[in-house]
Amino acid sequence: MDTVYNKKDLIGLRELSKEEILYFLDSAQQFKDLNNSEIKKDKLLHGKTVINAFFENSTRTRVSFETAAKRLAADAINFSSSSSSVSKGETLVDTIRNMQSMKTDIFVLRHSASGAASFVANNIDASVVNAGDGANEHPTQALLDLFTIKEHKGTLEGLNVSIIGDILHSRVARSNIWAMNKLGMNVRIFGPATMIPKYSEVFNCKVCKTMEEAVEGSDVIIMMRIQLERQNESLVPSIREYSKFFGLNKERIKLSNKDAIIMHPGPINRGVEINSDVADSQRSVILDQVENGVAIRMAVLNILNQNRKG
Repeated sequence: MDTVYNKKDLIGLRELSKEEILYFLDSAQQFKDLNNSEIKKDKLLHGKTVINAFFENSTRTRVSFETAAKRLAADAINFSSSSSSVSKGETLVDTIRNMQSMKTDIFVLRHSASGAASFVANNIDASVVNAGDGANEHPTQALLDLFTIKEHKGTLEGLNVSIIGDILHSRVARSNIWAMNKLGMNVRIFGPATMIPKYSEVFNCKVCKTMEEAVEGSDVIIMMRIQLERQNESLVPSIREYSKFFGLNKERIKLSNKDAIIMHPGPINRGVEINSDVADSQRSVILDQVENGVAIRMAVLNILNQNRKG
């Protein structure tokens, strides 16, 4: 496969072309096959060091990146800011530069500040993968979402996608919307008025007024978690009211296309944005998303490593 993406970092999908996005998806297929084989190992990153530098809590993303690095034979190290010199006042760039001086090749960075990944990438020689920066972007989550959709639908272009919930604070929603627009997908968003970005027209997608309007005729429904940790004030009267007007249940699913799939980036607030009988139903591909996340992240680490060598 000819190299289409040649940058040293992966910061977001907003600046990527359709061809670059599809290159990551196509590259991930070989690693999906590897992960389903008896021996889930390749030596593509043998001798390389990958540090998961997480300045925010994470379970799925951190474990997924760690698994991806180890399956490519890299030395994977997990860094936690709570027990580091950051708590003593050391700056973000100084912390990363100190770890880079130990001959680190790739940093996987998660940080609460939007723009942190780009800032770090511009100040170090090692590669940087954005694992979520504030409410800005989460590119590998969007890539695994797209990979999962393509796997179940066979195509991406022309699909009707509904992204529902806390859009304002969701970096996952942003990365998905930027990518889906480029891939010819029809995106609708819906959520409480207080959780829809003020200038949502920049996303070039339909803003729905009711849950029913958002779900009707949809091929893919992506439910978003309420980002309580990014809110300085309560943006909904109550969790119960949120569930009533913005939650996904079996009745509302009936309005979607009969083969529509249900997605969620996790962690799930069961009974809030999605009911358990929906999250665990045959239409749900939530666990497929988690599985595909490892393949996507293996592809990203491998491509960035190849770019470094090039």
